[in-house]
Amino acid sequence: MDVFWKKRRRKCLTRISIRLMCLFAPAMCLLCLIYSDLPEVSLNDGIAKSRKTLALSKTTEGVGELGDMMVAMLPDDLAFTIFVPSEEAFRRSLKLRSHDSLRKDKYNNTYAIVSRIMGFSAVPQHIPSETIPFHKEMSFDSVSGFRLYAWKDFDGTLVVNGVRSETVDIRKSETIVHKMNGVLMDAEFEQSFPPDDED
Repeated sequence: MDVFWKKRRRKCLTRISIRLMCLFAPAMCLLCLIYSDLPEVSLNDGIAKSRKTLALSKTTEGVGELGDMMVAMLPDDLAFTIFVPSEEAFRRSLKLRSHDSLRKDKYNNTYAIVSRIMGFSAVPQHIPSETIPFHKEMSFDSVSGFRLYAWKDFDGTLVVNGVRSETVDIRKSETIVHKMNGVLMDAEFEQSFPPDDED
């Protein structure tokens, strides 16, 4: 009988020590992190660095700073096709200029608009221009669910939702970029930007 109680007490002590270790180890790790000499990083520094990376990175040749900002929002290692507006299309349709992405007072608004346009114009698959047929419409769903209709015109120009391309098949890692002479967006979002003759 005495052996039975000794074994039972040993099991009980083992369980208690395991439970204490499970509580003690995370507490010690937390204390080490709190009192260690890790460099301090302010949230504002991290935001400023990410802004600078998105605004200034010259990742994709020929699409401009705002186009680069759009492309930088997509993961490098997944297959995407994005229809990026030209710098002139950004200015004409959305009243955005490249230098707006560098100004602190305009950055948040610019980033919000560009990310919304990215949702309308990015498709989660590869669509090289040679896969689009002449005079036959193909349809794709963008990341935001906006429907895109693509075809090639008589002269071989890629056309998406009535917007003609300027340059096609620019590659950036796993992303195919088609530079467009306009902005792909739904009618509701387009109404939030006044035409050129209005202020």
